[in-house]
Amino acid sequence: MASNKIVITGGPGTGKTSVINLLEEMGYTCLHEVIRTMTLEAKKLGEIADTASNPIDAVDDSLAFNKKILHQRIDQYRIALENDHELTFLDRGVPDVIAYMDFFDQEYNELFINACEQCVYDKVFILPPWEGIYISDNERFETFEEATAIYHHLVDAYKRFNFDLIEVPLLSVNKRVNFILNHLNAATS
Repeated sequence: MASNKIVITGGPGTGKTSVINLLEEMGYTCLHEVIRTMTLEAKKLGEIADTASNPIDAVDDSLAFNKKILHQRIDQYRIALENDHELTFLDRGVPDVIAYMDFFDQEYNELFINACEQCVYDKVFILPPWEGIYISDNERFETFEEATAIYHHLVDAYKRFNFDLIEVPLLSVNKRVNFILNHLNAATS
């Protein structure tokens, strides 16, 4: 039995990690965001300094950095495709890479486009900007206005590759998770 691949996406600071963490605590299979680990590694290796800029825009070779992100997201897609759990939740999907590259006005080639076309998710939930919970931290560099612009690039990227987006309401983490699970249960019944 193939797993249903469920993406949780949204701009920075929208509560994705909290939703993913609660789903994982509830026993669901969750694949976590790859960029935070990559950012810490890049800082350790001196590829980027402690800066107030997103590493995708601050590394010496942004195309190479984005290719690493892309390949890790493809690997996560394959893991979700091959496991035998009913649901696998992914903190971001392959089209997120293009959305961020569009936000930073970076060029990409067919490798990125083909990956978005080939990695087909069963459902995509998007968390909208929410100024009331937005905070910056050591791995989140954007202002709220930039996070909102990234959200719009995410919407455009997923729609470009024919994904239907399900917007998660501005609710507590528990209620957001319930919204997602209720939606998935309704879709299967």
